[in-house]
Amino acid sequence: MEPAKNANPVSLAFRAAAAALLALAVAGCGAERAPEAAPSVKTVWDHFAIEVGGHPAQLQIAVIQAEQERGLMQRPDLGGDEGMLFVDASPTRLNFWMRNTPEPLDLGYLSREGVIAEIYELLPYDERTVASHGDQLQFALEMPRGWFAANGIRAGSRIDLKAVAGALRARGFDPAKYGLK
Repeated sequence: MEPAKNANPVSLAFRAAAAALLALAVAGCGAERAPEAAPSVKTVWDHFAIEVGGHPAQLQIAVIQAEQERGLMQRPDLGGDEGMLFVDASPTRLNFWMRNTPEPLDLGYLSREGVIAEIYELLPYDERTVASHGDQLQFALEMPRGWFAANGIRAGSRIDLKAVAGALRARGFDPAKYGLK
């Protein structure tokens, strides 16, 4: 019986080697391009540069209820220009306290337009509620005690809402749901 014409061992080995080289070349071409990294969504632990009354601050953005409930609790290391901005979905009366919060803070309540309407001093570990007088407030800003006064921030000062909208987008939230563009 004659061997099949395509059964030449040299021919088979040559074809196998050529196929392997082709596979490596194709695989190598893909490795030269860096894979595109998916954009990472920021968390409540990230800081965003946001101006308040024209002064720079590094703010964490608390949006989800659990983030807002924790706030700055158990944070003894707040930097001089660091704070937390609490974002509500719509204007309302706001209430804050200092449970498990070791640093004295200043608290500003802001309108939907980003205007500071009320400022309060908060005492460490004080569980008494500090309620806003106004019922059309959407943001609360906690900063280290004395930060507002040291920077000339008072009622009527504004927060940069474009930067807040950008921070919300970076956190994976739609700013329009909070009345921002």
